[in-house]
Parts: sequence; C-alpha cells; structure tokens
Amino acid sequence: MSKPCIICVAITGSLPTKDNNPAVPITISEQIESTQEAFEAGATIAHCHVRDDEGKPTSDPERFGRLLEGLRQHCPGMIVQLSTGGRSGAGQARGGMLPLKPDMASLSVGSNNFPTRVYENPPDLVDWLASEMLEYGVKPEIEAFDLSHILKAHAMWQAGQIAARPYVQFVMGVKNAMPADRAVFDYYIHTVKRLFGEDVAWCAAGIGPNQIVLNDWAISAGGHARTGLEDNVRIDRDTLAPSNAALVRRAAELCDRYERPVADWRTARSILGLPQAA
Repeated sequence: MSKPCIICVAITGSLPTKDNNPAVPITISEQIESTQEAFEAGATIAHCHVRDDEGKPTSDPERFGRLLEGLRQHCPGMIVQLSTGGRSGAGQARGGMLPLKPDMASLSVGSNNFPTRVYENPPDLVDWLASEMLEYGVKPEIEAFDLSHILKAHAMWQAGQIAARPYVQFVMGVKNAMPADRAVFDYYIHTVKRLFGEDVAWCAAGIGPNQIVLNDWAISAGGHARTGLEDNVRIDRDTLAPSNAALVRRAAELCDRYERPVADWRTARSILGLPQAA
C-alpha cells in the first residue's frame, strides 16, 4: 500500500500531569517545543489543549492564541487542531477559541460515558459549535466514541452543518465507552465508506495501551493515526514515553512496516482539503 498516512499528535490533553509522566508538556513554551519535536518526527496534525497556571485544563482563548501563534512560527505548515472537548470548559466556552481560525477543531457530536462521568454533548451545543466552525472556516474532526456519532455526522453533513465531507476519528479504549474491538472497528470503516464514499479519509485513536493497537489497525487498513501523550504516557507497561516525538516515531515505524509513506504537511493538507498555508 502506497497511500500516505497522516500522523496526528495529541500533545497534552486535559488529564495527564507531570506526576504521570514528566514529559507531558503543560506550559505554552513546553507545548511548542514538544510539538516541534513531534513535527520533525513526522506528525502533521497537532491536537491541542491548554492548561492554566495551576496546570488545570481550560478553554481560555488567550492561551490557545499564544499556542497557535507559536506553533505557526515554529512548525510552519503543520495543521493545528484545537480541542473543543468538555473537560476543558462548559457550554459555549468550549468554542471560545474558534474565532482564532485554527485549521481544524475537534467536534464531538453526541454524548457517551467516560470513566467517572457522562461526556455531555447536547444537541444545541453541537449545533452551535458546528455553526461557529462554519463561520470561521474551521474544519471539524468528528470524534466518534460510538457508532451513532458517525451517523450523526452524516446527517449534519447532509443538512449543510458541516461544509465538506467529515473527517471522522474513531476513539476506542475509553473506559465505559467503546472498547478496542476489531469487529466494531471494521464496521466503523464500512460505515464511513458507505456514508461518505470509498475514498473518504478517516483516523483512529486508542487510549492507553490500546494506542499502539489502534495505530496498527488504522495504518494497516489505510486510515490515518493519532498518537501522543494525551492518550498514552507509556511506550510499554514498564516504560514511560520520553516524549511525544517518541510516540510519533513508533507510529512512523508502523507506516514503514505496512509500506505507507508518512504524509508531510503539504500532503496532509491536500488529503484533508485544507489550504496549503495557514
């Protein structure tokens, strides 16, 4: 297979701390440095959260703005994807950074269980986030924690709430949500191709030890892959990941194994229908 593979690096997230792994980048400067190293290792999408001065998750647009500016300066061409996830804020505060016009933003279109809470994405908020992404020219990445989320994304696309064919990411391995199940994974692929066309781009993310499993499944099946310290702070059961770049290099090794070139930023932008310059 010669189809290029996009590697997304989820650099920080809302949960991991330096107690979990000292390599987790918390400050803006740490995030920029860690992302630049991951970019040089082959990642072409940076999935970004920000933290406050105490290291707690926040949706503060000013902090997102500084991170976006730094990444555009130090990782020219890299696709910057800002998170509108529910762990960082509530209600419309979750989309307060969208006027910054990042290349992409995450969009969860339905609710599901998380380890200790319900991840709430009520329809009115989903509709508002989608409308803000349309207004500011931000491409959504649909984070599908359940089959119904793929079907909802299709309905939103048909209704014009999503401008182009959705880029869907299967998220598997979150406790109390969808486990890493190969039969379900294969059906997800079948579903996105049935709804959006055989050539649609899609991605997969695995949480914790499932990260390398989903990397393998996605890359071998012709999809794109997400890695990074947000989802997994370890290389293996006994070894902490030394950096985001180390996890990117591990995904790139799988690309080599399956004879897929790692997409550079120009190729990644072309696959996703994004402008060649941010």
